[in-house]
Amino acid sequence: MSTLPNCPKCNSEYTYEDGLLLVCPECAHEWSASKEVQAEAAKVWRDANGNILQDGDTVTVIKDLKVRGSSSFVKGGTKVKNIRLVDGDHDIDCRIEGIGAMQLKSEFVRKA
Repeated sequence: MSTLPNCPKCNSEYTYEDGLLLVCPECAHEWSASKEVQAEAAKVWRDANGNILQDGDTVTVIKDLKVRGSSSFVKGGTKVKNIRLVDGDHDIDCRIEGIGAMQLKSEFVRKA
């Protein structure tokens, strides 16, 4: 089983190494393998004020956010404890008292 990343251009899973480069046989895109490793290691999550976030931090929601699929809101000023940072569209997995498990974007919180 290959541990090489998918092609960033066409998302093909059939990438292969050619010297120091990774190559996609489907779209012929070539990119550096070392940049891929550096990008993963350099991923830093920041809040709305630019402070660096880490797993386990406590954050405060800065504006009212509608809960998708519900008629309720997360009020601005709500404290969220013990966050977990994840890759994806929504950066933060957390549990908000009274609502339950949620995913938040880091641009809508500030470090407490």
